[in-house]
Amino acid sequence: VQLQACGGGLVQAGGSLRLSCVASGSIFSIDLVRWYRQAPGKQRELVAFASDSGITNAADSVKGRFTISRDNAKNTVYLQMHSLKPEDTATYYCNLQYYNGDSYWGQGTLVTVSS
Repeated sequence: VQLQACGGGLVQAGGSLRLSCVASGSIFSIDLVRWYRQAPGKQRELVAFASDSGITNAADSVKGRFTISRDNAKNTVYLQMHSLKPEDTATYYCNLQYYNGDSYWGQGTLVTVSS
């Protein structure tokens, strides 16, 4: 399975972006979809996840601003980001985990938020 992440870019503080992660295969048998981010000099952190059963959650730092969703028909996972802050600047990675435990990563898409 290959994942193609896109949608990153340069945005001013307060702006919005929508990240997409397109899988080369079906995501019907995927248990968890996650978005992580890694800022320069920092560890990778979990931003949000969504389970196949519909449970979603987000990190406290983005809760209320970021929303994760999945479109199984399009084999795509999204991260809608609103009210962006300079501290949201990072490379964002999607991760898909199948029920059998197999896990795949996208190549990352850079989000830069200017103040």
